[in-house]
Amino acid sequence: MSQSSSSLRSALWEAANTLRGSAVDRTDWKGYILPLLFFKRICDVWDEETADAAETYGDADPSLFPEVHRFSVPEGCHWRDVRETSANVGAALLHAMQEIERANPDTLYRVFGTADWGNKEKFGDELLKDLIEGFSTIPLGNTDASTDTLGDAYEYLVGKFADVTRRNKAGEFYTPRSVVRMMVEILDPKEGESIYDPTCGTGGMLLGAIDHVTRMGGDHRTFFGKIYGQEKNLTTSAIARMNLVLHGIEDFKIAREDTLRDPAFSDASTGGLMTFDCVIANPPFSLKEWGRDLWEADPWNRATYGIPPESYGDYAFVQHMIASMAETGNSRMAVVLPQGALFRKAAEGKIRTALLKEDLIEAVIGLAPNLFYGTSLAGCVMILRRKKPAARKKKVLVIDASSMFRKGRAQNFLDPEHAEQIVGMYRAFQDVEDRAKVVSLAEIKQEGWTLNISRYVLPPIGEDIPPLPEAVASFKAALAEARAAEDHLRTVLTEGGWL
Repeated sequence: MSQSSSSLRSALWEAANTLRGSAVDRTDWKGYILPLLFFKRICDVWDEETADAAETYGDADPSLFPEVHRFSVPEGCHWRDVRETSANVGAALLHAMQEIERANPDTLYRVFGTADWGNKEKFGDELLKDLIEGFSTIPLGNTDASTDTLGDAYEYLVGKFADVTRRNKAGEFYTPRSVVRMMVEILDPKEGESIYDPTCGTGGMLLGAIDHVTRMGGDHRTFFGKIYGQEKNLTTSAIARMNLVLHGIEDFKIAREDTLRDPAFSDASTGGLMTFDCVIANPPFSLKEWGRDLWEADPWNRATYGIPPESYGDYAFVQHMIASMAETGNSRMAVVLPQGALFRKAAEGKIRTALLKEDLIEAVIGLAPNLFYGTSLAGCVMILRRKKPAARKKKVLVIDASSMFRKGRAQNFLDPEHAEQIVGMYRAFQDVEDRAKVVSLAEIKQEGWTLNISRYVLPPIGEDIPPLPEAVASFKAALAEARAAEDHLRTVLTEGGWL
């Protein structure tokens, strides 16, 4: 009987809490707990496969039938071998994980990350034994934890770790599920299409795309060999690989490299980047030092529309994604950007203007502030398409979804009903009062090629507007404060000899 998602979640979180009060910093928990979860899962599935083989082949030695196993677990490297180790448990654990990676180079290469299990100051034998015992009570084979249940619990843990590390830019590796689902619904990937995420983090967007097809009655096996991701962070790319395997996806490629400096996927037949039907990403907002110097003469010819400024990498990611969209068929992309990318001028303004003139931008969706981990900024989603349907040519749908959120204690949430509304507006591609406007390129040109949402969709006039005398009084007070601050600054500058 498969355990419920919530009981598995709480059991795993309880096991993770063994580290509470230890020398392991809470912001590092994910690098230890997730590999342990994966190690236990591999061993439990291996045991199930061995039991099934025993039923099929009777008393024959199961080691004669390696093909019954999805993964190879070398002699002495099973979970129970580590569990039975009485001293130097960390060294035994590290050895087991490294040998399993070596035995499965195609699927599990570097999948356990780089945790320093052998560090005795961090992991005394007692702490590790407690941790391993905690996990030993949780059955993680296929009969006890279906792929979906486990994947769900896994994402819950990743989300919990993102909460724990909020001050540490956790948004780099986790996009809220509802935002992912909204973006995927808009892209609407179909069975057998290729999907690519150039900043894939823990793989949530790739999984969201696969899940979407499955929900629509498609077969996720049609994605074998068609799922691609790239991620700069070693631990996070390992987690993405674990995540896909735990969800039952077997034939995929996740590369660990810096996408802007060293894209991992190229097409020998064209000499350019490999291209895909669906490209989806939540790149880091306004990345500094993203590699502008290399793009002066980018060997992959991605700076077609201009070179972004050194301190804002947003349009570097956008142009990399455009270069990764297939030239033929119905290729499309969805990307999360900071709203500044919609209206900043200079080099970014030139690139945005070029994209609009090429008629690549199909829709822009302004989201509420504080939806993403690690930043309180309001983001937006930009949808681009190589070949728009005739009715959408030379038009951009601008959606203001800034008021669609549920307020949380430390963060805002986009609930499923909000996401559904946004997807509905995108599909209808019509004006909606105070919410959405279909804008022609001629109108955008008149506005100086800005996509600033408030230029096209004005929020409704709210109840909270103060009476005029009150507003005037506040303005006068603010003006007086500003003048006082200016006087003070003048004094400081005079005294310092600057004026």
